[in-house]
Amino acid sequence: MTTRGVTHRVEHAHGAAHNYTPIPRACAPPSCPLPARTRRDVPCPRRARAVQCGKEAAPDRRNAALNPPGRSQHCGAASRPPSPPAAATTTAASSFSSTPHTHPPPPPPSCRPADLKGPAEGTMPNFCAAPNCTRKSTQSDLAFFRFPRDPARCQRWVENCRRADLEDKTPDQLNKHYRLCAKHFETSMICRSSPYRTVLRDNAVPTIFDLTSHLNNPHSRHRKRIKELSEDEIRTLKQQKIDEAFERKQATQESNENNEQSTVSEEGGEEQEEKAVPLTLEERENKDYLKSLFEILILMGKQNIPLDDHNVDELPEGIFTSDNFQALLEYRINSGDEVLRKRFEMTAVNLEYCSKTQQKQMLEICENCVREETLREVRDSHFFSIVTDEVVDIAGEEHLPVLVRFVDDSHNLREEFIGFLPYEADPEILAVKFHATITEKWGLNMEYCRGQAYIISSGFASKMKVVATRLLEKYPQAVYTLCSSCALNVWLAKSVPVVGVSIALGTIEEVCCLFNQSPQLLVELDSTISVLFQDNEEKGNELKKICRSQWTGRHDTFEVLVDLLQALVLCLDAVSSDLSVRWNNFIVGRAFVLSSALTDFDFIVTIVIMKNVLSFTRAFGKNLQGQTSDVFFAAGSLTAVLHSLNEVMENIEVYHEFWFEEATNLATKLDVQTKLPGKFRRAQQGNFDPDTTSENYYKEILSVPTVEHIIQELKDIFSEQHLKALKCLSLVPSVMGQLKFNTSEEHHADMFKNDLPNPDTLSAELHCWRIKWKHRGKDIELPATIYEALHLPDIKFFPNVYALLKVLCLLPVMKVENEKYGIGRKRLKAYLKNTLTEQRSSNLALLNINFDIKHDLDLMVDTYIKLYPDKVEFQDCIPSNNSEVTDDA
Repeated sequence: MTTRGVTHRVEHAHGAAHNYTPIPRACAPPSCPLPARTRRDVPCPRRARAVQCGKEAAPDRRNAALNPPGRSQHCGAASRPPSPPAAATTTAASSFSSTPHTHPPPPPPSCRPADLKGPAEGTMPNFCAAPNCTRKSTQSDLAFFRFPRDPARCQRWVENCRRADLEDKTPDQLNKHYRLCAKHFETSMICRSSPYRTVLRDNAVPTIFDLTSHLNNPHSRHRKRIKELSEDEIRTLKQQKIDEAFERKQATQESNENNEQSTVSEEGGEEQEEKAVPLTLEERENKDYLKSLFEILILMGKQNIPLDDHNVDELPEGIFTSDNFQALLEYRINSGDEVLRKRFEMTAVNLEYCSKTQQKQMLEICENCVREETLREVRDSHFFSIVTDEVVDIAGEEHLPVLVRFVDDSHNLREEFIGFLPYEADPEILAVKFHATITEKWGLNMEYCRGQAYIISSGFASKMKVVATRLLEKYPQAVYTLCSSCALNVWLAKSVPVVGVSIALGTIEEVCCLFNQSPQLLVELDSTISVLFQDNEEKGNELKKICRSQWTGRHDTFEVLVDLLQALVLCLDAVSSDLSVRWNNFIVGRAFVLSSALTDFDFIVTIVIMKNVLSFTRAFGKNLQGQTSDVFFAAGSLTAVLHSLNEVMENIEVYHEFWFEEATNLATKLDVQTKLPGKFRRAQQGNFDPDTTSENYYKEILSVPTVEHIIQELKDIFSEQHLKALKCLSLVPSVMGQLKFNTSEEHHADMFKNDLPNPDTLSAELHCWRIKWKHRGKDIELPATIYEALHLPDIKFFPNVYALLKVLCLLPVMKVENEKYGIGRKRLKAYLKNTLTEQRSSNLALLNINFDIKHDLDLMVDTYIKLYPDKVEFQDCIPSNNSEVTDDA
């Protein structure tokens, strides 16, 4: 009996010929990127021989992952042969047995390869053995791992699976017939030694399971029954989780002894599991007490309530005033919290209920637990990018806000805030601490970092560039890019190593801040603009609208400032000289200072030269913050931008002459004298050269260094690797359509080859991807963004394309398409704006910015008990610094 009436003959090495029947097209492995109608009906001779001869390959002893369908086997790597549906297998087997005088009858079921048959009981090997998991090796690009043969490790796997039907099976049976997919293992437990080989570490244990989703449909039939745990077993699992968290903290502090400590702590954890006993009454009361304290701290973080709202030095001696934490504690006691009432009912009211040290320790645990929830998603996503914001002041110390970009399980690009990093003046020390914090403290593997960007403040550019360079030396695929939330021209201006430019940028920020603080000042500015632009009302209305926005972050900031300068000066002069007492002293004082700064010739010539130099990069930078197609074509226009700037540099004398003339005309309009800076004349003293003119001075000190720096910065930020990545944006169907589907992404995708699930099939898959959109229906629109492409229902049939799009959207230069997933940066800005500098806390800031992230109070309490066992026992309350406690008290 044959399929489609075609029978082929295969000769083995020993010379015997065999008949076999090709597998029907409908049964071809689904992971193949080619559509069914374009594939040839070619069977797998190796699988045919295995089924005919009854041979079975020995399983890999190292729990190697099974290769995806269609992938070739390599020496030393475990295989995952494609398993056809049952009907196809039966047809093929019957055709083998029908061949006369060539082979003995087909072997019994027990002799067939393990991946082509199922056990008498339990799940098929093609399915994941975890409860509530329906993933199959034949339809997934995930790695699947065998149960270990080692009895101890195998027992831990079974216990974590929570399947009672697996407990009575031997390790050999489990190893042969059952698999777990990679989704149930922490990322750190999996080692991908090459694109063709994925293995588990020797101590790998599955820890990620869904044990509750079946409760939503209690009437459904579940073949994989979940074992119900007793209270003691639940307590044991929680204790094990606390032990693991404690081990990670110890490993960070003593990295040189990491391997030895992990072995000892794992053995100790097993002993504790065996000796787990119920909690005593005192222990339970202590846990309830700590839980109440953690609830108060979390509330303060979410509502942005500072720990202490009073300055002790300002209080009279002997006067006790409760801080915010103690006030909330007393409120809970008065509201009926019996645990707290019992603990503090006999405590003097002029004593602190919880010391500042203990509050800090508990806040650190809250911060780590909340951060770990985000970092766990990042590790599950595999690839990520790092972005820092401008340096901020946290309680008198400079810190770098750090955000992470990743694509979650729902294919959404997210940008989340994960903490502050103390800033160091020495860039080399900063680079070392930056790397140590991300890898050791936060547990991210920088090998999976695919982008880095730094939003800089004036004066910090060179230091952050050192950090980027050091990371690139260790991790070449961590591409250094611009951040999508910062305009290119603003970023370039802040990076210019000229003091006058930094001073001008600071003055611009102060002017914008002053007018935004007072609506009356904006009304006054509107009136001044209306008078100056009577002949051009359209221009005047446009400037009025710009003044009510954050115009200091625009691509054309310096152009706007030059147009507004006269109106700003006239408005500030009117405010500072007003005699009707309309303005308070603060506004009058600031108006006078800022008016003087704006009418300084050094400021005027600086903003005019910056306006003209940055005009060459304005359109280029605007496209970088546009749609995906704009970013793609902007990458191709960089050469023209650099050519224009190089031409300016070659003819700098001619260009500078025009720029200086424009600055002189603007100064004349404002009645400002053209002169050399006073600091320059004072520095020259008696050695002043009378031939030195203002024009020559500003050419050498401003125009030449600015143009040279911008050319070099563009070359550094848009490296060859960065441009190759942006060229891959032609994968987006709308870009592909604008190029008439004549694209060659495979030439630029080499840098991401190790990130692809099936790099060998990339070329064929890209061809199918182009054909799919080229011959689409008339009513089908081309997806315009990576976000839309990632959410296509059939993207799973293009695994390489999906992997490339996922990595590309991680580049910080690409904007977050869905605003609700980029809310982390906005919340960070809101926290810094709404919180006084002296009241800011890095711990409370993380709780406030990530207020919607779930938290486990039991985990926090158990972690605190583990880390600070001496604090758990009942302690006497601590006298306050601003209270006097007498002997009678």
